[in-house]
Amino acid sequence: MSRKKIDRTETGLKIHDINAKGMGVAKNEEGAVFFIKNVVPDDVVDVRVYKKRRGYFEAEPLKWVKTSKYRVTPPCEHFGVCGGCKWQHLDYEAQLSFKEKGVLHNLKNIGKLDIKEVLPILGVENPYYYRNKMEFSFSNKRWLTSEEISSENEIERNGLGFHKPNMWDKVVDINKCHLQADPSNEIRNAVRTFAIEHKLEFYDPRAQKGFLRTLMIRNTLGGELMVLLQFYKEQKEKRTHLLSFLKERFPSITSLLYCINNKGNDSLYDQNIFCFYGQNYITEHLGKLQFKITAKSFYQTNPKQAETLYAIGMKFANLKGSETVYDLYTGTGTIALSIANSCAKVVGVESVPEAIDAAIENAIFNKIENTSFEVGDMKDCFNDEFVERHGKADVVITDPPRNGMHTDVIKQLLKLGPEKIVYISCNSATQARDLELMKNDYSVLKSQAVDMFPQTHHVENVVLLQRNEINE
Repeated sequence: MSRKKIDRTETGLKIHDINAKGMGVAKNEEGAVFFIKNVVPDDVVDVRVYKKRRGYFEAEPLKWVKTSKYRVTPPCEHFGVCGGCKWQHLDYEAQLSFKEKGVLHNLKNIGKLDIKEVLPILGVENPYYYRNKMEFSFSNKRWLTSEEISSENEIERNGLGFHKPNMWDKVVDINKCHLQADPSNEIRNAVRTFAIEHKLEFYDPRAQKGFLRTLMIRNTLGGELMVLLQFYKEQKEKRTHLLSFLKERFPSITSLLYCINNKGNDSLYDQNIFCFYGQNYITEHLGKLQFKITAKSFYQTNPKQAETLYAIGMKFANLKGSETVYDLYTGTGTIALSIANSCAKVVGVESVPEAIDAAIENAIFNKIENTSFEVGDMKDCFNDEFVERHGKADVVITDPPRNGMHTDVIKQLLKLGPEKIVYISCNSATQARDLELMKNDYSVLKSQAVDMFPQTHHVENVVLLQRNEINE
């Protein structure tokens, strides 16, 4: 994408929309498009234009001519810096409205779909403190504000927080995050203070050296806590000192873990995880089911709203008890296990072996016997032999990653021809693209958006497809 730094002003721009990156969208009288920082729809602003890109300009506000009724004061002191909650300055009801608008725009303009019924978007009761997993990075050269840079006082350079957007080697030191319930903030701040006081070496991501690398905190709706510290190298005495401090200071920790990771990235999936105290998992409840969550487990990061999402999927599927159901992209089997008591059998497919191991373990844990799970790349394993082995599905539930379904998977779905397909998506643009390929064979009966991630542009959408009658 072309870029050109410029410096000019535009006056009286009215913000008419907000884009996926949280920037306001405006046009001037000549029709030029501007993406503007820190504004919300219905603001009217004078701006400084600082960059030209292909098809639009980037700008920042100089003066508010008119303040939007949708604008609210962000509660977070780090808003606009850490990059995590780009919609905090937008009223929550307005957030829901713009998310719903974006989903319908994609379905109708990308997918060119005729939707029989659009149900209202479902929001959350509390749009803060909903996440059950947070990951923080240590840095010995944290990001500094302009005030800190110009200060004559000595500045503490060690920090623990989130990577600054577009600055992979800079970490914004976080004092209070509004996304995860207590004692998340208390644990993170205590670790940072202890590490600074005891002169533990914070990680240098550019030089790839140091001792303290990352901190992960997971919690459950029932109050269980998992804390995992990732060290770049083993220094047993220092490691034991820090972990013992956490054990004594926070007795509510259910699972206290660590790993030694000296490779080039922070990913845990190929690492050995060691349990310092407690057990190596925490337990989350989803309705009547229980799920064991390990350090490597994938689980919906908004567990309370996940119940709402899956309930909509079940309602759309309208199972009678005799159906064979395929759960494509099953992950750790949360959907498959949730619907197992409502159908004859469920077959889950997922490409990540650890996820399938967790799904099988959770089926045993919940004493569910009518599910089976397979590991495989969907485009390769979802074929005629798969259907012959498991029997033809009456209903298919698919919940693919953000890039949607491979065209080979769509072709096999159309060949299979189940009576109903429930398509759950975290990216309505790729969902719309996939649905357009299916619209000659299937009608979109229902669509409902679900807000899983307040304060961000992300939104889930559930669509019910019904197979069209074939005229002989």
